[in-house]
Amino acid sequence: MALELVEEAIEFADELSITITELDNGATVLDFGHDVAGGIEAGLLLAEIQTAGLATIQNRLDEVAGAPIPHIDVTTDRPALALLCAQKAGWEIDIEGFDGLASGPGRALLADEDIFTRVGYDDEFDFAVLAVESDDLPHEAVAERVANRTGVEPNAVFLPTFPSASLSGSVTAAARAAELATVRLADLGYDPLDIRSVSANAPVAPVAGEEASAIALANDALAYGGRVHLTVDEEFERFDELASVADDEYDTPFEAILDGVDWDFTGLPDELFAPAQVTVDVQGGPINSFGETSEDVLGDAFGL
Repeated sequence: MALELVEEAIEFADELSITITELDNGATVLDFGHDVAGGIEAGLLLAEIQTAGLATIQNRLDEVAGAPIPHIDVTTDRPALALLCAQKAGWEIDIEGFDGLASGPGRALLADEDIFTRVGYDDEFDFAVLAVESDDLPHEAVAERVANRTGVEPNAVFLPTFPSASLSGSVTAAARAAELATVRLADLGYDPLDIRSVSANAPVAPVAGEEASAIALANDALAYGGRVHLTVDEEFERFDELASVADDEYDTPFEAILDGVDWDFTGLPDELFAPAQVTVDVQGGPINSFGETSEDVLGDAFGL
């Protein structure tokens, strides 16, 4: 399904304001925002690729601090596969000066992360689709690394790529509210196969002038503006730990939070990196909501 979406991106590259490059080893790099403009539509398609076509992803106009701001809606009835086994940026690629975080269904060809064992899933396919968030475009050595680890030929590797500081990057970041809540719940010990459906939305952060600021703004959009609804099978005593503690413990934009720890993410609590508000609906049981959005902090972070 992701390969079909990649083929769509290639076919409509001009309309999406993206570019397609074939590397010397035959691998294909799709530039969604490095040397091109990209855009909202490109970001939506990129988020679909990241979720392996198993989520419905749409754009709508809503408000932040009274101002019209695009928001991204995500819905999936296959959260274990779409969010944990595909969209999660669980593969770090570091080779010959290139450093990037990879998401997408290509991770399931490797399936060496704990979550694949818990979900009971791995994949076999002749092609590898891996979306890479990085400061630079991937080169041949990156494609070779992906090919070797996924067991495909280099000319069967497709690498949609984007920087955080791009419109496509802001869109795909906003599309991660559902993933954040699902990853957090699984990390707390909940059976990922008992998560039946997830719906979420978050605002699209302004495009920053540099990668660090873009990362901070993406976290602002999610921790202060992200909202998630989960439908699950079983009760759990730790549902109240799903919402971000950013509003309660920091109440300030992420750039200031990260400056306070010299941008060392390990110095911050895991529960900070979560959506602002989460509702959990237990089928046949209670429904509870935790946390709240913070329009004031979000408006301040966005410069409104």
